[in-house]
Amino acid sequence: MCSHLMLTSFLNDPADQRTCLICGDRATGLHYGIISCEGCKGFFKRSICNKRVYRCSRDKNCEMSRKQRNRCQYCRLLKCLQMGMNRKAIREDGMPGGRNKSIGPVQITEEEIERIMSGQEFKEDVPEHTWGNNGDSDHSSPSNGASEGNQPSPSTLSSNRSVEMSGYTAALRDQYINNSMSTHYQLLPHLFSYAAQSGLLAPQPRSLYPQSHPLVLQLVAAEDLAPLATPMLIEEGYKVTQVELFALLCRLADELLFRQISWIKKLPFFCELSIEDYTCLLSSTWQELILLSCLTIYSAQIFGDLADVTAKYTPSDDELQGFSEDGMEVMERLIYLFRKFHQLKISNEEYACMKAINFLNQDIRGLSNTSQLEQLNKRYWYVCQDYTEYKYPHQPKRFPEIMMCLPEIRCIAGKLVNVPLEQLPLLFKAVLHSCKSSLSS
Repeated sequence: MCSHLMLTSFLNDPADQRTCLICGDRATGLHYGIISCEGCKGFFKRSICNKRVYRCSRDKNCEMSRKQRNRCQYCRLLKCLQMGMNRKAIREDGMPGGRNKSIGPVQITEEEIERIMSGQEFKEDVPEHTWGNNGDSDHSSPSNGASEGNQPSPSTLSSNRSVEMSGYTAALRDQYINNSMSTHYQLLPHLFSYAAQSGLLAPQPRSLYPQSHPLVLQLVAAEDLAPLATPMLIEEGYKVTQVELFALLCRLADELLFRQISWIKKLPFFCELSIEDYTCLLSSTWQELILLSCLTIYSAQIFGDLADVTAKYTPSDDELQGFSEDGMEVMERLIYLFRKFHQLKISNEEYACMKAINFLNQDIRGLSNTSQLEQLNKRYWYVCQDYTEYKYPHQPKRFPEIMMCLPEIRCIAGKLVNVPLEQLPLLFKAVLHSCKSSLSS
């Protein structure tokens, strides 16, 4: 029932949506048991996951409103607890989505609230590092933890890649560029250890590594950046049926898959791997590649033209009631990921590198040349890091944040196969409606 209410809140007109019980801002649905906005939802999750202890400089009764809510974190968390936000509804793995949609609001005693606010409840635990925004902005970001399925979590990815990059010696770099390593790269800190130091030092302008530019250009040249050819225009006043929308989604998927097949043939390393390995890689990653392209180079059409089509489809009560928990989780994760990509504004060059890195996954079963795949993966990982740091010197955390999106894309693609086919029209309608609403507001 909670899933139905939350889904309905995504589909309702924004003007009709209820207000957040914490700050009075426009609510986006049921979050951790109560009606709240995205800002308070993210704040509550970060506060609990990161075991935050706040202090109030006044009388612990500060005003909570959309404009005032960031002025006192203590009173904001206090009100979250008093209004019934439920800590048990936060997923233990820290990823988007509630742990159990059936968990509702909870009333706890004043003593329990005091234990949380004073930090006594967290004393035995050591706070862990989290990904993304460490501050208390209104933009929610996932915390540390293990992703569901067999996909690596952001924390696992960062530690694994730190080990890999530590072993990514000068000899290996020289092999990739056939050149001696320039001085500024010898001094460059390792991938994830430099983030803590970067706040102490002003970003220094530097040149792009000689071989990075042509490799990036080759990846971008392999992409089909032309608009999608699948017609996504519907006459004004026409009501789209579930069957028609499903047929459109299938046709769109066909075109996107065909573009991935053409992309493989244009890759600069196409001759370095066997056709059998390419077939294995594509069959395991095609959903991830399509999802990544929809969030980046084709986002204007997907979240514009396709969103206009899905808006003309009205689901029945039976479809709403029958929407699965898997569908709800995929919806929440997709909306989160859209906001993350919209915030980062991924360039075509970064997208091309991300796509190659995601595709060159040596952990897929059935591959024959995993060592070559690993070499290629490291090559483009390093190229992407070089390009991003050169292009965005004032965003030292940009590259790690971009790379952290890949495990989430893999996880969503893995969960998408569990959503019944007849629910896909409703899933896309809900996701596109919510994302387009957030853009317009």
